[in-house]
Amino acid sequence: MKKFLLKLILVIIIIGVASSVSFYIGFEKGKENLPPVIIDEFKNTKPKNIDEKIDFSLFWQVYGILKQNFIYADKIDSQKVLYGAISGMVKSLGDPYTVFLDPERAKIFREDVSGEFEGVGMEIGIRKNTLTVIAPLEGTPAFKAGIKPGDIITAIDGKSTEDMTLEEAVKLIRGKAGTTVILTIVRDEFKKPKDFKITREKIYIPLIKYEVKEDNIAYIKIYSFSANLTQEFAKTAYKILSNPNIKGIIIDLRNNPGGFLQVAVDVTGWFLDEQDTIVIEQFDGNRNNVLYKSKGPSLLKNYPLVILINQGSASASEIMAGAIKDNRENVKIVGEKSFGKGSVQELRDLPDGSAVKFTVAKWLTPKGNVIEENGIKPDIEVKYSEDEEKDTQLEKAIEVLKGLINN
Repeated sequence: MKKFLLKLILVIIIIGVASSVSFYIGFEKGKENLPPVIIDEFKNTKPKNIDEKIDFSLFWQVYGILKQNFIYADKIDSQKVLYGAISGMVKSLGDPYTVFLDPERAKIFREDVSGEFEGVGMEIGIRKNTLTVIAPLEGTPAFKAGIKPGDIITAIDGKSTEDMTLEEAVKLIRGKAGTTVILTIVRDEFKKPKDFKITREKIYIPLIKYEVKEDNIAYIKIYSFSANLTQEFAKTAYKILSNPNIKGIIIDLRNNPGGFLQVAVDVTGWFLDEQDTIVIEQFDGNRNNVLYKSKGPSLLKNYPLVILINQGSASASEIMAGAIKDNRENVKIVGEKSFGKGSVQELRDLPDGSAVKFTVAKWLTPKGNVIEENGIKPDIEVKYSEDEEKDTQLEKAIEVLKGLINN
């Protein structure tokens, strides 16, 4: 069996597109072809560091009791029993981003990462043990229905989400275009939970938008740190560099759930000196921290810069904002505190097509801010306005940038 290493920062899920709907947007550290694992070593010997006090024969005792005495013993599916036992073991760790994926869910996960989606178009995560909307994607059914960052999903089609894993929620929310799903939402402004009936569609996720605002301000909206963003951002950067009138830059990371680690490093490198630290990967006491440093090209580092963030800015967005904030003085962050998702997951494929995804590290900004615990706080806090004709956060960003330009 080949063992693939996939490190993701968010494990934020886009409920979206063609053959699946849960898109785990995170950071891919890379896939490595590692030596084949001899499966028999797991079958016939004890794993290293096993707790000798645990009596695994209890599992077989209970299984035997059920096979002999359960009223529907003839309907017991041994494979489901095994998967259920493994899922329970993993769930007992209390980490919402450490999960066991049976072959069906593992297949969905792989399809999600490949970029084909069909669904309602939003990212979800676990915050304080509740299923929470990280961000609806602009222009998607969830966005049009009025779903907002920070919304708590208490039920899906009437089924309570209490103790529900991300994968279970995804399986319920995802579906074919044209079908509907009802999400029960709790929001501070609601007196009681409110049902949102949303029709699923095919989701197209844009990468980047660029335009020149008033007073020759370059505005860059980054929707996600997908694999193709590195090239697309380079094209945008050269548009800025070729325009001698550009005086400053606004990077809009609002509702950006994250993406691939290397893409975040590449894009951030345009704004920092070479060898500036971008992010720190913090492991437990048995492994040294890993520093990811800028490799340039540093061509945008001298432009006055404002970064826009909100509750829907997560993982890669938080790393980019945190890295630039910690390394540069002529930068301001405007908006609302980010989501706070900075843990690293590793995905291990198993012989039968199933997989286990588990947390191995945390991400820290260059100055040591633990993103998972603190998120990224804006220098200038501006709440989101309900006025569709007026983007108060963007207006404030432009105002702040003009101040930086004139100083």
